Amino acid sequence: MGKPNTRRLDKEIQKTQQKIDAVHNEQWWPLTASERRQIVGALAGGSYRAARGKSTARAENRLEMLKQSILTRLTAEMTALQTERQRIVNEHAQAKAAKKSSGWW
Repeated sequence: MGKPNTRRLDKEIQKTQQKIDAVHNEQWWPLTASERRQIVGALAGGSYRAARGKSTARAENRLEMLKQSILTRLTAEMTALQTERQRIVNEHAQAKAAKKSSGWW
């Protein structure tokens, strides 16, 4: 028995980690359409208030909350992928142990 085939999951885990890094660098490509709309709305509201010389604290808080929710979503996705990978590795190890224990000796 060879190694378990986790190549697909490893690639997905790597992509998700890149998405998390991109969000930390404030890039927009890993965001969903609804998340982008929410961010544009918060930016528009903040710029409107800034143009009027008023406080932008509410818009800044909204942007920070959106960033946290995006990171939470991506972290949950990462955890699910890692859990699935670990399940595959464990199943492979159990199958290997069962095959080894059922040998002639």
